[in-house]
Amino acid sequence: MNMLCVGTLAIDSVETPAGSRERVLGGSASYFAYAAGFYTPVRVIGRTGNDWPAEYTQIFLNHGVDWQGVTSDSLAKSYFWKGRYLHDYQDRETLEIQMHGFDRYQPSVPDCFADSQVVFLAAAIPTVQRQVLDQCPNAKLIFADTVDMWIETKRSELLEVLSRIDGLFINDVEARQLTGQSNYVQAARSIQNLGPRWVILKKGEHGCFVLGPSTMLSIPAYPSDQLIDPTGAGDSFAGGLLGHLSQSINAANHPPHARVEIDRKDFVQALLQGTAIASYTIEAFSIERLQQVTHKDIQQRVAELQTLMGN
Repeated sequence: MNMLCVGTLAIDSVETPAGSRERVLGGSASYFAYAAGFYTPVRVIGRTGNDWPAEYTQIFLNHGVDWQGVTSDSLAKSYFWKGRYLHDYQDRETLEIQMHGFDRYQPSVPDCFADSQVVFLAAAIPTVQRQVLDQCPNAKLIFADTVDMWIETKRSELLEVLSRIDGLFINDVEARQLTGQSNYVQAARSIQNLGPRWVILKKGEHGCFVLGPSTMLSIPAYPSDQLIDPTGAGDSFAGGLLGHLSQSINAANHPPHARVEIDRKDFVQALLQGTAIASYTIEAFSIERLQQVTHKDIQQRVAELQTLMGN
C-alpha cells in the first residue's frame, strides 16, 4: 500500500547525559520516514529552509524516500529544536524552538501522491495534518501523533483531526493531558471515544499499551543498555509499525474507499517491528544508528523480543 507522511523536517541540537550534538538531522517526519523505509517506499510532505544541508536530502533519497512533496523555502531557515535530557532520561527540557515559518506552512500534496492509502500525520500542527487529510481521498488507513504543545494550544483543531483517523500514537503523559483521566486504560478508552479505533500509548522504557478493536495488550521495550539519545524514538516506532502494516496488508482485499480492518496478529507483529527499530534509534544521536543497521538486524531484535515475551 502506498504510504505518505507529513511532519517536521528539522535541524536539532541535543544534549543528553551521554554527550551532545549541534545541528543534526531531526524532525518527526525524518525519523518516521527513515524507519518506515526499511519496509516500504515512503512519500514525504514537508518543508525545509535555506540552511537545510543537501546531504540530509541525499540520505533519504538513498533510502528510497520520495522527496517530491518537500518544498524548500529560500527566504527562511528550517524548523529548529534545541533540547536537553536530564540524568534519568525521563524528563526533557525544550530550550528553544524556532519554527521559521512552519506555523504558516500550507502543505500541498502532489497529484502523484493523491493515491496514498496509508497516511501518517506526524506530530505537526493539527491544521497542517487536516490540510493533508483533505488532499488524500484514497486513504484507507490513517494514523497520527501529537504532542503536549498542540493539546494545549490547538485543542479544537486536534479534536477535529482525531475524529477522522484510525489510530493515535500518544505518550501516557499526553494522554492524561488530553483526556483528564489519570488511569492510562481509562485515558485510552476516552481517546477511542474521540474517533481513533486504535490507541497506542507510548510509555518509554516501559514499552507501550495498546487498545484496539477486541484488543488490549502491552508490549515491553527492548532492554537496551546503550541509551544515548531518545529523540525520535516514538516516530521511529511509528515508522516501523506502519511500515510493516503497509507491507503486510494487501490493498486489493479491501473495497475502494473502505477503511482497512487490521488483524490482531498483524498488529502485534507490527508493534514488535516498531519496538525493535526504536531500540536502535536511542543508541546514537539523530538517525546515526539507523543508518548502520539492516532489515536483518531489525528482525534479529524482533526475534529477541519474542523470546523475551515467551513466544
